[in-house]
Amino acid sequence: MTGLTAELVVDGRAPRTPVLAPNGRLLCYVLAPNSRTGDHFDTELWLVDTDDAAEARRLTADTATESRPLWSSDSGTLFFLSDRADRGIAQVHRLTLADGTVTAVTDWRAGITDHLSLADPDLVALLAEDEPSEQEARRAHDRDDAIVVGEREPRARLRLLDLRTGRVTTPAVFGDRHVVELRQRPGHGPLAVLTQACADHDYGPRTGRLHLFDPTTGTAADLGPVGAEAHSLAWWPDEDGWHLGYIALTPPVLQAGTAVFDLAVGSRVLRNRTSGLPMCPTELRQTDAAPLIVFANGLNTTLARLDPAGPTPLSQHPGRLDGLTTTPTGEKIAALTGTRYRPANVHIGPPAGPLRRITDTRPELDGIAFGTQRPLAYRAADGLDLDGLLVLPVGTTAPEGPFPLVTVVHGGPYDRYADHCQLFSFPSAQWLAAAGYAVFLPNPRGGQGHGHQFAASVAGRVGQEEWTDILTGIDLLITEGIADPDRLGIAGWSHGGFMAAWAIGQTDRFRAALVGAGVTDWGMLAATGENGQFETALGGSTGWSGIGPHPHDAVSPISFAGNIATPVLILHGAEDTNVPLGQAVYLHRALRHFGVEHEFVIYPREGHGCQERHHRLDDLRRTRAWFDRWLRP
Repeated sequence: MTGLTAELVVDGRAPRTPVLAPNGRLLCYVLAPNSRTGDHFDTELWLVDTDDAAEARRLTADTATESRPLWSSDSGTLFFLSDRADRGIAQVHRLTLADGTVTAVTDWRAGITDHLSLADPDLVALLAEDEPSEQEARRAHDRDDAIVVGEREPRARLRLLDLRTGRVTTPAVFGDRHVVELRQRPGHGPLAVLTQACADHDYGPRTGRLHLFDPTTGTAADLGPVGAEAHSLAWWPDEDGWHLGYIALTPPVLQAGTAVFDLAVGSRVLRNRTSGLPMCPTELRQTDAAPLIVFANGLNTTLARLDPAGPTPLSQHPGRLDGLTTTPTGEKIAALTGTRYRPANVHIGPPAGPLRRITDTRPELDGIAFGTQRPLAYRAADGLDLDGLLVLPVGTTAPEGPFPLVTVVHGGPYDRYADHCQLFSFPSAQWLAAAGYAVFLPNPRGGQGHGHQFAASVAGRVGQEEWTDILTGIDLLITEGIADPDRLGIAGWSHGGFMAAWAIGQTDRFRAALVGAGVTDWGMLAATGENGQFETALGGSTGWSGIGPHPHDAVSPISFAGNIATPVLILHGAEDTNVPLGQAVYLHRALRHFGVEHEFVIYPREGHGCQERHHRLDDLRRTRAWFDRWLRP
């Protein structure tokens, strides 16, 4: 067995967006690097014959970002997006399997953001912003480009590509709304179209509407509003006619669990089909009959079919199941899944299982020693059932403890730790386990996988019960002799970074902390972060809610900065629009004011997570060095 290196973590490649051909035999997937060295990710398309023992073969040879592969209805043609001609500007390309030729079928100057092959073999639906006018291009060239908010904001519009002529037309439908997603009804039916008032992340996802569009007549109909963050459209037939489903947040608050909503198109009756379930839908996939649902279910995943009486479980899968794709009949599926010690690969099989692995994109990890990973189940102080994961130092067993323990809190908060391989570029459990640390990965309330109420319980109460949920788990590991109470660390990114900052303002039990892209002031985040009102649902108020103190002040780590004595490593991307850099600057200035030992690192060009190779390597090494400095004897 050999040891894990930072390069092994950062330099790997992973499969993305598998797509089964309608014939069920061929499958295409994107192979993407875990980091980049230049301005763009260079990705590749690969093809697998699922009925053949032959290895996958690369379909495209150019240096480009290639994505969104979709099959024609006859399984003979593959459409995909590629920026091979002009980096950063994607166009639709067509690959004919019979002769292997690749042809660009669009030349839209604004680029194509998405596409959908229609039942009519001569038509492709496109989503694309307006092309710049000559005046706009000239103003941009001359830098006479003042931005007036609300005027000519980028919006994706529905367009139709005629493959016979190459002509792109823009139907005069949906006004000035931003088009988010398309799904055609089986049998040459109309398109379901999901739109928002704008592309702004704060306002747009709260303004969704559903429409129908007939590509033959060019006419549209409005089906009414949808819940916040609606996505994953799917059609299915029922006794009363066609139904149209989607996944959205459960109303009325914006910190909520997701649900599958079912709209009977004829009667316009809308129902929540997953209400009260102790798990959370993550994907809804259309077939010619009943759609399939992927549920985050605790540490694992459930695949179900949406029958008239409700979801019928078909199979259980350890850890995660992502990127579900299915044949039109629904008799064969493929998805990304892995194990505790093997990263996700493409697996294929019937919905009832078992699934067979058909790719191996990380052979370099064979023979690498990993820390033993096991699930945890415990109860919160108020009796609520909780779960999480424990990863032991490489080469050790629990009786050899106590060990230095780093608690790594997940982001979101509507996310989760699943029982899969904990190896990724943010300092992950296996990276720390390779250096001799036990790692606790808690799933406190507010997260995904335990139903709506579990998720909604932190609305306006971040850092309250979710913090005691985490603390209860740490105390359990101390009691069991696994964690050394004198060598505790805490870390997290995004909402996990908030929890790390919150923790050290509440207790001095931690000897070191990492705050990655963390929230320190909820009022500031509601005002300046791209998700605005969604953050308000967590913090409980905004700065314009009248003269303070405000509810968000009581749950903001910055309010407790004077209590912090723990050494803090702060990491943040310079171009982060989700949690802007000012959040980290605020914490840095407070710690400097109070004389607290800390290190503040800003990664140029990075957004909410580091993408560049050298930054990811620095992140890994710097984090481990920080905990080594403070938690080692």
